[in-house]
Amino acid sequence: MDFMLEEELIDLMTFCLQNPNSIEISNKHKRITEIGHELFVDGGVDALENFFFVLKNRITEEIEKDPSPMRSLWNGLTDKWQY
Repeated sequence: MDFMLEEELIDLMTFCLQNPNSIEISNKHKRITEIGHELFVDGGVDALENFFFVLKNRITEEIEKDPSPMRSLWNGLTDKWQY
């Protein structure tokens, strides 16, 4: 399951970074938030940190854009995650 969520997040974030003016952005952001919730429920803050580390490295390497601003989409899941 983790692999599938990781790939979906890669696709979603890559789309958002490459198409910042798309009308689909809000739906993509909503799904990123939903996946973050699933990850948090399953593994807590550690899961969020681990996933985002992998996502950032892959996306930065593949398209040379930094997804760090999207970390804030997971704000509100816990007080321990504030970006």
